[in-house]
Amino acid sequence: MDPASRPATTVLVVEDEPLINQAVGDRLRAEGHGVVSAYDGPGAVAAFDEHQPDLVVLDVMLPGFDGLEVCRRIQQRRPVPVLMLTARDDEADVLVGLGVGADDYLTKPFRMRELVARVAALLRRVERAQQLVREAAAKPGGVVALGGLRLDLGARRTWLLDAEVHLTPTEFDLLCALASAPGQVLTRERLLAEVWGWDGGAGATRTVDSHVKALRSKIGADRVRTVHGVGYALEAV
Repeated sequence: MDPASRPATTVLVVEDEPLINQAVGDRLRAEGHGVVSAYDGPGAVAAFDEHQPDLVVLDVMLPGFDGLEVCRRIQQRRPVPVLMLTARDDEADVLVGLGVGADDYLTKPFRMRELVARVAALLRRVERAQQLVREAAAKPGGVVALGGLRLDLGARRTWLLDAEVHLTPTEFDLLCALASAPGQVLTRERLLAEVWGWDGGAGATRTVDSHVKALRSKIGADRVRTVHGVGYALEAV
């Protein structure tokens, strides 16, 4: 293939149902992405190692080992945005997925248009994060401190009372957004736009709620204040 004609991004689609795998792959190809397919846990990890995709669409229920284990293994190799597909909308399952490094999730059945929008938003978020790293590296300091929390924007590392806290890329971006206006309430819609880079409507704000819950489990529930019906604020504790 002529290098000029190669897709700019490669998406690994991991889904054990062949018809769903094919449908997702066809739609992403139509959007201009290169697509690699896998149908089980071991095959997903092998395909990830071989093709080095820019993003992974990952079903939770897989033969071999499940999508949570796939996510855990690939994130240990190289941080990559992961959109998880789940047949269950159980909050505990969602939080486990976010905890092992998933960036977003869709509950089956889903609209293909929504999946495409989520993929595009995750790729934009990666580009924006890379730009922020470059800007932070060009500035002296590049460190934000608030009530025992310390964020190194250039290194994308976080400390709580001198102990490093390991955040997923999305959790770090969410914390940075909240830390940009400490004490101020940021609406779910604003966070969705700033962190995920898209306007998905009222239903999509549940993604924000799930990530806030995961973030609280790592930095302390009292550091992120909820204003019911509005949004969240980062507080100095």
